[in-house]
Amino acid sequence: MHAKNKNDKNIAGEIVSFFRFSFGTIITGQFAVVIIPLLLLWEVVPRLHLFSRNLFPTFSDCASAFEHLLLHSNLMGHIGLSVFFFLIGLILSVITAVPIGILLGWNPALRKYFMPVFQILAPIPPTAWVPIALIFLGVGFPLRVFLVYLSSFFPIFLNTFQAIKDTDRRYVLSARVFGASELNILIHVHFYHALGAILMSIRTGISIGLIMLTAAEMYGVNGGLGFLLVHSKEFFRIPDMVVCMAVLGFIGWFLTEIIKYLEKRICLWKESRQEA
Repeated sequence: MHAKNKNDKNIAGEIVSFFRFSFGTIITGQFAVVIIPLLLLWEVVPRLHLFSRNLFPTFSDCASAFEHLLLHSNLMGHIGLSVFFFLIGLILSVITAVPIGILLGWNPALRKYFMPVFQILAPIPPTAWVPIALIFLGVGFPLRVFLVYLSSFFPIFLNTFQAIKDTDRRYVLSARVFGASELNILIHVHFYHALGAILMSIRTGISIGLIMLTAAEMYGVNGGLGFLLVHSKEFFRIPDMVVCMAVLGFIGWFLTEIIKYLEKRICLWKESRQEA
């Protein structure tokens, strides 16, 4: 029982530490100096009739739209649906891209055979896959997961591959001098050297994956933030559209902060290097 309580306290402490880390970077006096005048301008300028209020809603209009969507349009359900599909695609890309990137970055023989294939596929814009994905997968669950997976796979794979490949040769030779096996070198030298780049690439994958998720949800689905965005456009509800955009931005920021916090907790050598 004592051990369980201790674990619960540790988890609660980590959660508190994460929120301090993430929100501490934006809840500052410096940020307030910038954001408060911007919000005031957003509220005041449309009221001066310099622009049509139908095209340029005030901040309070968007806040009211947020309340309406939350209470009457199942906003949380749409958010949950989008986040669910997004996380499936992102997790699948991480658990495939990272091992493949490590393998090809570590093994020159495999690299010669398979790397040209990835070099051909990687430059294809993710949006170019939408028409053919629609034909083969239709709309709904498979399309959303596939586009998130595909768009986040290549940034994660290429950064992992390059980081493994660029591991300082001196570290590898030093490990061999001390009798480390190739597997130990791969795990304790190559992987730890590449870990920072891998986490950074996941942050990039989050941004691109959210773009493709939104695009996928605009095609024939009946749920998700992309659907809600298009639905609002059809009825010319610009405040609702702004709310959807803001929520998507918040989701991307929050997931990125999680990765940044993991990097801070795992890559301790980077913290010590910055302090030095």
